[in-house]
Amino acid sequence: MTTLKLAHIPRILLSDKTAKEIDGELTRILGKDGYVRITAKQMHDGTADADFCFISRDVTAASTKHHIVPETQYVYDAMRNSKALQWVHIHSAGVDRQIFLDLMARGVTVTNSSGASAGIVAQTALTGLLSLGRRFPQLARAQRAHAWEPFFKVGQPPELEGQTATIVGWGPIGQKLAAWLGAIGLKIIVVRQSASSTIPDIPVVSFADFHSVLPKTDWLVLACPLTSLTTNLVSAEALSLMKPSAHIVNISRGVVIDEPAMIDALQNGRLAGAYLDVFAQEPLSPDSPLWDMPNVICTPHTAGFSDAILQRMAEKFLENVGHFSRGEPLINVAKVA
Repeated sequence: MTTLKLAHIPRILLSDKTAKEIDGELTRILGKDGYVRITAKQMHDGTADADFCFISRDVTAASTKHHIVPETQYVYDAMRNSKALQWVHIHSAGVDRQIFLDLMARGVTVTNSSGASAGIVAQTALTGLLSLGRRFPQLARAQRAHAWEPFFKVGQPPELEGQTATIVGWGPIGQKLAAWLGAIGLKIIVVRQSASSTIPDIPVVSFADFHSVLPKTDWLVLACPLTSLTTNLVSAEALSLMKPSAHIVNISRGVVIDEPAMIDALQNGRLAGAYLDVFAQEPLSPDSPLWDMPNVICTPHTAGFSDAILQRMAEKFLENVGHFSRGEPLINVAKVA
């Protein structure tokens, strides 16, 4: 458990936009003494330092894990050079960006917003699965061509009811998907760190036994965090064990899959299709064959976006500020993988 203590009023690094939006709630939570708002410029100038930091979505902006825009790098450098920083809360559930790994390695507590986007990510994954299952990409191509191509002319899709979805990861996203897919009539298998963690009426296997469930998997749904166990989990060997009729849904991290091996399987009929919101390199190269594959739906890491998500992310930060103010342990504390 992580409990933070300060001998002075907390100094919090916030973007201009976020400071305006949550100032009243922060003041309410922290009481009459409130807090001191710190800017990245002050930290670079050496005129102030921060104890806490909230990396809101507007800070990461157009940056990805692999391409960091200068404005984001400016904030990252301020945190990296801070002498006082104790805690960073980030807007996302994933904490695998190098800056956060480096901060954790030196003892800074990093918390995430796990759960804030779980509902919308699960909805997006479900949409991708249903779209592939009901062959919407094929129907969309026919629409663009003004071609009347009912299934009885081009081949009937198999019914989803009775198929098997293997969900890798049992966080808020995996749990929602299991409930919804079960309601549709799919059989569920869960892969998680320990098979001893039982789930009522759902078979559970550990990562060590992941390969054993692949031959009977129709839908491999990746909803796991990126760790040493999940990096390259869906390897060339794993892909070779899957049915040619199977599909992959990835709303986790791109490097959970051996992307070249998956592309080869998709191109050569050893994998039926995929919905991918994440990729080994982001942005996905314009030259990637994934863009033009008729059996693939690509989206630009947008599964968790909605008009309400930024507020829910801020609420996760404010919830943890409340825990700090009451001397309680923080929630959603990330661990070094």
